[in-house]
Amino acid sequence: MKYLLLLTAFLAMQAGVVQADYEATEKKLQAAMSAEVRSERERARDRNRRPVETLAFFGLRDNMKVVELIPGGGWYTKLLAPVLADRGELIVALGTDRVEKNVLTQPGFEKVTVTGKGSELYRPEGSRFYELKVAGFNVKRADMVLTFRNYHNFNEAGRRAMNKLAYDALKKGGIYGVVDHTQRHMEPDNPENRRRIDPVLTIKEIQEAGFELVDFSDLHYRPDDELRYEVGRRSVTGNSDRFTLMFKKK
Repeated sequence: MKYLLLLTAFLAMQAGVVQADYEATEKKLQAAMSAEVRSERERARDRNRRPVETLAFFGLRDNMKVVELIPGGGWYTKLLAPVLADRGELIVALGTDRVEKNVLTQPGFEKVTVTGKGSELYRPEGSRFYELKVAGFNVKRADMVLTFRNYHNFNEAGRRAMNKLAYDALKKGGIYGVVDHTQRHMEPDNPENRRRIDPVLTIKEIQEAGFELVDFSDLHYRPDDELRYEVGRRSVTGNSDRFTLMFKKK
């Protein structure tokens, strides 16, 4: 009985530590969301992209070493960098030109590291999808790798290259978080689904890279997205159904 009481007390204490850990991270994230560096257009997407809930689902903590792949214009970079600035580390990689020019030159982003500058992202002539050749990427023992709405841009070889990069960058037990626009399962490619990808295919490919699927979330489920139209159409944009998948390096 005494042992059970001690075990219960220990588990309660651990749960309290985890909760306090997350609360500290969320507080920094909320502050980052209110920062002046974010445009009104970026703020307007908060309701749809739900960054607090999404990053909580992936298990982000402010002391982690995090890699953001293909940061685009830096929507998530502007949130991750302030959260990780004091106790953690943010590394951006692949397709970083815009974020380097428009975000990392701003005060408060000096600690963000850029890697993989020798990598090539290119679309072969006549192809709808990008190839990826990774070079100059030497990150090891990261806690987390994240990519948001990018997986669909690549052909199979490019996706597999990105998954290998993520696997090699992570420590054992590290998290690989992927969010992307949902394509109907097994639907042939067509002009309307070119910026969507089958979540079942995504899971298959990432598991084949050595990852374990540990969880998924319906945070970005949209019942009114019929999965029929291009995500840039006025009736869909900002309201596309997106899958949210969390993998762990074995």
